[in-house]
Amino acid sequence: MTDALPLVLVPGLISSPRIYAPVIPALWRLGPVMVANHVRDDSMAAIARRILSEAPPRFALAGHSMGGYIALEIMRQAPERVGRLALINTQARPDTPEASARRRTMITRAKEGDYHGVVDELFAGFVHPSRQDDPRLRQLVHDMAEEVGVIGFIRQLTAIMSRPDSRPTLTAIRCPTLVLTGDTDNTIPNSLSKEMADGIDGSWLVVLENCGHLPQPEQPEETAQALMEWLRG
Repeated sequence: MTDALPLVLVPGLISSPRIYAPVIPALWRLGPVMVANHVRDDSMAAIARRILSEAPPRFALAGHSMGGYIALEIMRQAPERVGRLALINTQARPDTPEASARRRTMITRAKEGDYHGVVDELFAGFVHPSRQDDPRLRQLVHDMAEEVGVIGFIRQLTAIMSRPDSRPTLTAIRCPTLVLTGDTDNTIPNSLSKEMADGIDGSWLVVLENCGHLPQPEQPEETAQALMEWLRG
């Protein structure tokens, strides 16, 4: 498929390219794949601008969790460059005061040397309850956190706290859009994915069974299949 749109994948909070590793081989067969670097700036606008400066002229865009916030910012800045959009386990709402307070506490703890403890607490909300004791997934999350690093993590949290409300701009999205989530996402409830799907005309919603906040490693075959169908249109 030499005429396929290049695909830009954006990871989430404390996630590196490893988060997409289980699905990239399948997606790569449909066209070029690039994983964006989202740890160099501390605002959604700046992260999106830098990704756009490094992306192909026109591309398909998939964002997971925080990556979804970035994808929605890219849609505000350059909608004409995005031919397809996938929003994975994410939401369009801004941070609540309570969530921002928790993030500021995480920043303090990370600066004081408790980054590992913060990551352990985040892991508990990342995976389906049946996978709480999965050493492979826990190691994956810690490996990615090491790759992001404390400075990158702080930048990410700072950007997340100041992100805008994307709900008013959902109706402006015109490209084919997939909204994908898990049936038991304890970090971003799937009701918020359903809210996005309802707000984007013509989008389609996929809810994966027995899946938490990390569908790529939790349900790789089902996630790859949904993304392949989205890319093929």
